[in-house]
Amino acid sequence: MTPVPETGPPPDRRPALRRCVAGDADEFARNYWGLRALLSPAAELAGPFDDLFTLDDADELLSRRGLRTPFLRIAKNGAVVGDNQFTGPGGVGAEIGDQVRDDKVAALFADGHTVVLQALHRTWPPLVDFATQLSTDAGHPVQINAYITPAQSQGFSSHYDVHDVFVLQVAGEKHWTVHEPVHVDPLRNQPWTDHSDAVAEAARDQQPVVDAVLRPGDALYVPRGFLHSARALGGVSAHLTVGLHTMTRYLLVQELAALAAEHGELRTALPLGFDPGDPSQVAGELEQVAKLFTDYLDTATPEKLASRLRRRTWSGNRPAPLAPLAHAAALADLAVGTPVRLRAGLRVHLVPGDPVRLQLSDRTITFPSSTGAAVARAVSGEPFEVGSLPSLDESDQVVLVRRLMKEGVLVAGL
Repeated sequence: MTPVPETGPPPDRRPALRRCVAGDADEFARNYWGLRALLSPAAELAGPFDDLFTLDDADELLSRRGLRTPFLRIAKNGAVVGDNQFTGPGGVGAEIGDQVRDDKVAALFADGHTVVLQALHRTWPPLVDFATQLSTDAGHPVQINAYITPAQSQGFSSHYDVHDVFVLQVAGEKHWTVHEPVHVDPLRNQPWTDHSDAVAEAARDQQPVVDAVLRPGDALYVPRGFLHSARALGGVSAHLTVGLHTMTRYLLVQELAALAAEHGELRTALPLGFDPGDPSQVAGELEQVAKLFTDYLDTATPEKLASRLRRRTWSGNRPAPLAPLAHAAALADLAVGTPVRLRAGLRVHLVPGDPVRLQLSDRTITFPSSTGAAVARAVSGEPFEVGSLPSLDESDQVVLVRRLMKEGVLVAGL
């Protein structure tokens, strides 16, 4: 009798997102995303965050990894310390002058300064992988910083961010307060300093929507624009700030305006002697431009807009790291039966036709139309073995897979 394979529980559709929010991910998407803050206790999340980052990991980065600015920022009571106070020459064989000095960082930390390790999604392997998965789960680019705060210290006063944030408490305790926005859904060019007086007033006078102490394993979601501040309690406190650089409807407006450059009449020069400071002259042109732009919008296609959006947004997060030497060895050993898969975190868009076009963030790769079914299966996201692709004989499959591996689309392994 043929044994029945064990099926086990179905795989989590959004494993990284589930580590950041308690409850149902779809409910979070409907009722909280961009709308409300959410406190998720450790008991309702998928384990603590020790596998992602610890205080020992912070010491490793600060003392042994040769960090340079801007991968480190140090602040106290909202004031950022100049780089020259914690950096110096790299020593023999490293002709650089801005390498992090661990002794200087230690002195500043002992004096009550907050240490901010920036862009950990590029420098710390577990967080590189986590950011890749979360970007896939959420559909928005991800960055990760770590904030390590001495006891009874506050690194930054109440402010808002121009991106959504998941706070993952790693060590110690931190008291968080979150207030409603004074400027709803700020864009990246609308920092909190533009509204500093209103921010200070709201933080002082309004009732917070979150007033809680985060302990290891707890998580907090703060939508962009919501005011927030944090203070360490007791001992040293550390948390990860996982920022999602939210794509907005305004982004579509920007790209539609860029596409309007195709419209000849919208490229026409304004009248000779036009005064841009005269509202009456502006009004006359505004009416005509608005009509031309509206007419153009009626002809704009989702395909053209999507093409621009791909180029602008897909490069926001790099795909999973590709080990150059191991990848070259896998290419040399490629044969029928070799297991391969789509590179994790890589965004692709397949356009059937003659030729078949595979669109990436920075380029488009073309293939003969006869390979269409095989290319579609290869980039579907499901692992496969060379020799199992449809509509191509085995030797042609080796050629196709080798091409996709050289382009960094496929990698060896399941």
